[in-house]
Amino acid sequence: MKIDKNTKILNLLEENPHLLKVLTNISPEFNKLKNPLLRKTLGRFATFEHAAEMSGLSYDEFHRRITAAMIHAPVDDSEKGPPLPEEREARIATLKEIVKGLHEGKAPEEQKARFARLLQEVSASEIAEMEQALIKDGIGEDEIKNLCDVHVQVFSESFGDNPPEAVPPGHPVHTFRLENRALGEVTDRMRMILPGLAHLPDEETLKNRLQELDGLLTRLSEIEKHYIRKENQLFPVLEDHEITGPSRVMWALHDDIRALLKGVRGELDEGQAGDVEVDGQVLTTAVSNMIYKEENILFPMALEILSDSDWGRVLAGSDEIGYALVEPAGTWLPVEGPLSEAPPERHGAGNAPLWLSTGGLTPKQLDLVMMNLPVDITFVDAEDKVQYYSANKERIFPRSPGIIGRAVQNCHPPDSVHIVQRILDAFRNGEKDTANFWIRMNGRFLFIRYYAIRDEEGNYEGCLEATEDVTEIRSLEGERTLLDW
Repeated sequence: MKIDKNTKILNLLEENPHLLKVLTNISPEFNKLKNPLLRKTLGRFATFEHAAEMSGLSYDEFHRRITAAMIHAPVDDSEKGPPLPEEREARIATLKEIVKGLHEGKAPEEQKARFARLLQEVSASEIAEMEQALIKDGIGEDEIKNLCDVHVQVFSESFGDNPPEAVPPGHPVHTFRLENRALGEVTDRMRMILPGLAHLPDEETLKNRLQELDGLLTRLSEIEKHYIRKENQLFPVLEDHEITGPSRVMWALHDDIRALLKGVRGELDEGQAGDVEVDGQVLTTAVSNMIYKEENILFPMALEILSDSDWGRVLAGSDEIGYALVEPAGTWLPVEGPLSEAPPERHGAGNAPLWLSTGGLTPKQLDLVMMNLPVDITFVDAEDKVQYYSANKERIFPRSPGIIGRAVQNCHPPDSVHIVQRILDAFRNGEKDTANFWIRMNGRFLFIRYYAIRDEEGNYEGCLEATEDVTEIRSLEGERTLLDW
C-alpha cells in the first residue's frame, strides 16, 4: 500500500491492523482509535497528514516510522480481528445484566461504569444487534428504554462529539442532521428561558416568556415530520436487513417525546408556569438525548449497513411527509439503481379496464377514485403485509411508500401493537368482522373502522382500515334537499 498525505487512516489500519499498536506507542492521542466506533468514524476523515500533526513528529519522521512498521509487519499478527461470536454473545449477556440491574433498581453509577467498559469494544451496529437480541430474548422495549439515558450519557462522556461520516447534501442522513441542528437550536433556547419560569418578578415578564415558549413549542412540534420519516421511511429499510429491535425501542421513545410535547403544550395553554418549567426541561432533555442517539448510533449504523439504493428507497416518499424546520440542502440521487422501484406490471394496464364484480375501471380511473374517496383507506393482506394506501390530498394519518410490503405490526407504535395483533387474530380466526374506534385529534372528531375482508367462501383475505373525519357530519341537523350552490 502506497502512503501519501491524503491516505485515510481507516484504510491504512484495515490493511495493516498491527499499525494500531504502532500509532498508540507513538502518541496517546491515537488511543481513541482502539474503539471500533471511533476508528470507523474518525478514520474515515482523518488523513495521514492529519495523523502526522497529531503525533507530535514531523511529517517525514512520522512517514518513516509508519513505512518501516509496514515493511516489518509481524508474520503472526496478534492484533484483534473481527469479534468472535462468543465474544459478541458475552457482551450481549453483559448488556442484559445491566438492563436487568437498572430495572431492579441497582445503583445507576455502578451500571453506568459497567456499560462504559462494554462500549469500549463495540460499534454502532453491534449496539443495534444487542438491542435486537435483548428484545428477541423477551426483554421489553420499556426495560431497554431505561438504559437509554445512561447509554447517551456514557457515549457523550466516553466519546465526546465525533465528526460524522460525510454525506452529500440532499442525502436522507444529511437532511436528518440539518433538522437536528435546527431542533437543537429550539431546545437550547428553551433551556435558557425555562429555569425560574414559576418565579418571575411580574406578570408582564411571565406573559412575554410564555409567549416565546408558545412559539418555541410550535417550532418543536415540527419534530413530528422528522420522526414519521424515520418510522415510515428509514425503519422499513432497516427491517429488510433484519434490524427491527432498535427501531422498536426508538419508536417507543418517539412516543414518549410526543406525550411530553402534548403535556407541556396543555400546561402552557392553562398558564401553569411551574409545571411548564419542570416538564419543559424533561422534554428538552428527551429531545436532546434522541438527537445524540441518532447522530452517534442510528445514523452511523445505517450508513454502515444500507446500500446506496437502500438510501434511495428512504428518500422516496420523504417529500410527501415533509421536513422539520428545514428543507433538503440539495438534490441527491442514488448511483446504484433507480430512486424507487417501478411498481409491478398490473393486469389491465394502460387504457384497458380492470373488470371488477360490478363493472370495469381503467387503472387510472381506479387510482383517481381511490384518491378522492372521503375516507383514508389502508389494506393489509392475509399475511399482515401492507399492500395499499389511498394517497388522498389531505390524509388524516400520514402514509408513505416505505410502508408497502411492511409488516403492519411494525407500522404502529410499540404501545399499540398488541391491540393491532388482537384485531388481526380475531379477524383471521373468524371471531370478529369489524372493530370501531373514535378519537379527538387537533380539534377534529375521527372515526376509525377496521373490516375483515373475506372471499365468497369466507376465507380471510386481509384487513381494511378506513379513517374519516366526521366533525362536520356530527353537527348536521334537519335536511338539505336542494343544491345550495
